[in-house]
Amino acid sequence: MAKINLKSPELYINRELSWLEFNDRVLREGLNGELPLLERLKFLAIVSANLDEFFMIRVAGLMQQRSAKVRKRDIAGMTPTQQLQAISARVHRMFAEQSAGIRQVLGKLAEHGLCVFEPRDWSPEQRAFLSGLFTRELHPVLTPMALEDLDPQPLLPGLQLHVALQLLVETERGREKRVAVVPVPSRLPRFVHLPCESEVHLARLEDVIAEHAELLFPGCEVLSRTLFRITRDADVAIQDDDASDLLTVVEEAVIARRRRGAVRLTVSAGLAPELLRWLKGWLGLRTEEVYEVDGMLDARALRQLVALPRFESLADADWPPQTPRDLIGSENIWQTIRDQDVMLFHPYETFDRVVQLVEEAAADSDVLAIKQTLYRTSGNSPIVKALGRAAANGKEVTVLVELKARFDEAANVGWARQLENAGCHVIYGIAGLKTHAKALLIVRRESGRIQRYVHLATGNYNDSTARLYSDVGLITSNRELAADVAAFFNLLTGYSEAVGWSRLTVEPRRLKERFVELIEREVEVSTAEMPGLVMAKVNSLEHPEICEALYRASQAGVQVLLNVRGICCLKPGVKGVSENIEVRSIIDRYLEHARIFYFRNGGHEEVYLSSADWMRRNLDNRLEIVFPVISETVRRRLIGILETYFADNVKARRLLPDGSYQPVPRSGRRIRAQEAFYREAVEAVRAAEQTLVRFRPLKSPETEG
Repeated sequence: MAKINLKSPELYINRELSWLEFNDRVLREGLNGELPLLERLKFLAIVSANLDEFFMIRVAGLMQQRSAKVRKRDIAGMTPTQQLQAISARVHRMFAEQSAGIRQVLGKLAEHGLCVFEPRDWSPEQRAFLSGLFTRELHPVLTPMALEDLDPQPLLPGLQLHVALQLLVETERGREKRVAVVPVPSRLPRFVHLPCESEVHLARLEDVIAEHAELLFPGCEVLSRTLFRITRDADVAIQDDDASDLLTVVEEAVIARRRRGAVRLTVSAGLAPELLRWLKGWLGLRTEEVYEVDGMLDARALRQLVALPRFESLADADWPPQTPRDLIGSENIWQTIRDQDVMLFHPYETFDRVVQLVEEAAADSDVLAIKQTLYRTSGNSPIVKALGRAAANGKEVTVLVELKARFDEAANVGWARQLENAGCHVIYGIAGLKTHAKALLIVRRESGRIQRYVHLATGNYNDSTARLYSDVGLITSNRELAADVAAFFNLLTGYSEAVGWSRLTVEPRRLKERFVELIEREVEVSTAEMPGLVMAKVNSLEHPEICEALYRASQAGVQVLLNVRGICCLKPGVKGVSENIEVRSIIDRYLEHARIFYFRNGGHEEVYLSSADWMRRNLDNRLEIVFPVISETVRRRLIGILETYFADNVKARRLLPDGSYQPVPRSGRRIRAQEAFYREAVEAVRAAEQTLVRFRPLKSPETEG
């Protein structure tokens, strides 16, 4: 039999089209009639937010390649032009389905007393109310602009809604057509409450402005009007190799992003052809880069409806985070960590205990130093505040703030300056590399000796997203892991070169080599009695060398079970190549974000956690951490978590060789992984409380009563 070329484009799925399939799975949740109405609305809003970032970065990059006449083919054999054509066709279909889904959900919400009215449905009383509102509150804050009469023409910001009008204007030469624009203020709520005592009646802000736009141009006749929204290129590379002041470089890059060219125009369906031609020509876009939407142009605003009071019954029941099972009954956090490794499974288990760990370290007189990485954090981060207090309390505080975290650059610049002002040592990592690792090191003096405590995680130190993202963290006092983490921070601060790590895998490329070694080892130790097994949970899989290693493992009879939330360039089920590979994806109420890796290793099972996905950017161009799970108890628990993900028959979808996904057949007992994890977290707390009650010590006779 001829040897199969594992680099053949026929064996791979295009990265961008795979990502669109992921967003389509998000859309399917929005169209899922089994979900509560507000949950469907949430997913329909997420579709738009996802597409915004996709166009700003991925599509923008492809358009740059097309302009530069790049003809290099990707791993799936597609040129940039071919990818752009396929993306346009797919997204046009997606917009149509999304708009239909939004209309359906809003129609059903109206039956429950939450009504969003179209302008054509406004009653005379509602029109009178909105006219008064426009005159009193909107007119003063609006900025109408006659674009053709301004030189230079203003830069319209990306992602902001605008009203475009074609006007008939009296000039010295007679009546002439002009185009004017009115930006919809982004700081105002997107929905206007209409008078109604028993129900919630709403109008969209952009509709109110569009319907009254002629009042902004007295003496002009409005020939046509439409809503439009520009998406701009945000793919700005930050070159830090020779930057003497990285803070300034990043700030300049953020400003430059605002002035980049347009990559997409969305407009209201049915607009006048002449106005459409003008907008398209003005922005320099092709026909396929214009998207007519029969509905809301910026569906992200639907999240505002999800947050409205009075309609809790139309949303998912609340799942309040539980006390981490390894910390139930813990009275001394330091003693608990010395006694055992502590696993945290967010958001089923609260992230507050990580915040409390930093806060307690900041206040503890025995703590000498705190070192931490910050990639993304919340807008009012309690961790940043605690680090500032620690520095004020005289502790040595070192913080790696990754300034190049895309779309968080400006926020991270602010955090960096705040931490510096508080007295922390702030570093920005190693030139040319993003630091994506999630690590916390606490150095404490105990009984005259130095004791290190470490927190390593798959997710960010962000108390907000930790309520929405599913991640795993580990707190340990293991000496080898702690020594490695200390060396990692020394590497970041420039104290030392990369060392021979005892337990961690850190350096770019070495991560890739390590994963390939672990996969290939499964081939070597596989036997008929105990065949090789790889289970992995990642957000994305597109690194060619990882794909090839998995293909070789499958060819050798190793079973490969992959849970991949988003991009997957590997094709499962290809004869002679990947019959032993199965890929599943889960989209549910929480965003799957953990990276967990299991290798059977001939019965000597190993489990690893990481901040890294199986992508080129993670394995070649970032500082990441892969760390082993040493505790047998934690290891068994993580294996059980992986098995539950692969047992899911409610939210799981299976990847087919053609790149499409289909729901996993529902056979046997109904298993929804996220629901099972939450129930386990609740049950662990309940069982612990019952145990504490059962063994509560009796009071002495002297103190009784």
